Amino acid sequence: MTKKVVCFGEMLWDCFPNHEIPGGAPMNVALHLCQLGMDVQMISRIGLDALGDKLLDFTSSFELDPTCIQKDDIHPTGKVIVDNKDPENIKYDIVSPSAWDYIALTNEALKAVKAADAFIFGSLSVRNHESWETLYHLLHEKVLKIFDINLRSPFYDFEQIEIMLGYTDILKINEDELVIVADYFDIDLPENATHLEKSKQVCAYLTEHFPIAMVCVTLGAKGAMIYKEGKITSHPGYKVKVEDTVGSGDAFLSGLVKTYLDGKRPEEILDFACAMGAYVATQKGGTPRYLIEDVLKVKSTSK
Repeated sequence: MTKKVVCFGEMLWDCFPNHEIPGGAPMNVALHLCQLGMDVQMISRIGLDALGDKLLDFTSSFELDPTCIQKDDIHPTGKVIVDNKDPENIKYDIVSPSAWDYIALTNEALKAVKAADAFIFGSLSVRNHESWETLYHLLHEKVLKIFDINLRSPFYDFEQIEIMLGYTDILKINEDELVIVADYFDIDLPENATHLEKSKQVCAYLTEHFPIAMVCVTLGAKGAMIYKEGKITSHPGYKVKVEDTVGSGDAFLSGLVKTYLDGKRPEEILDFACAMGAYVATQKGGTPRYLIEDVLKVKSTSK
């Protein structure tokens, strides 16, 4: 039976000096899950404008269910202004306010989450009070909750994050975010401890203080690790010729969600998720088209 997944949050356009590409981590994850054969809905909000129409056209080409994508006649479709003059220091301006800041609680959204096998959310999407209130209400539903913490300074509030962690079953976090979280919770990390030991200590703290069953820490080109029931499972990642790292983390998360819902072991989850992230890194843009066979080829062609 096809698994149902609901993603909550921003859908927008990444605006470069000479072109625009569809973006937003939750939307990227949703579109990857569609390509992996899952039944996916996106709870978001777009403006009644040309950019909103283009986003709907784009997502419909992936057969993403539009039922829970709201339309706003006041606020514009979201944009991120990308300044890439210095490739080593790319700057992002996440335009505010945007329509996704005003996601309303609707019967359609409630119905979707109630029927889902998994509910995925992040921290950026709740920078505005209205979207936060909607997410907070949805977090009370009995469904597997996956928190892609996705810290984007200055758009996160640790009071909100603590609340979200209190409803989280699976946490996805990168190594930089792990340091920020450790600092906030004042977790004493010995200076002489290895990176793995420090990561395990932070994960242990999070699973002891919150109802988190599994933490996945992404390590960029170094792969990823899963902390579950006191044990660490690691994967070195697949070495590929990188074309564009945009969306690789979102592809990784979609691979994790699919394999977790399929009942796979941590080793299998990491293997497929790392292959997903690596494959997307070989392509341009965050949501390239592919078949699962294309992703699996990464394993045989990895350097």
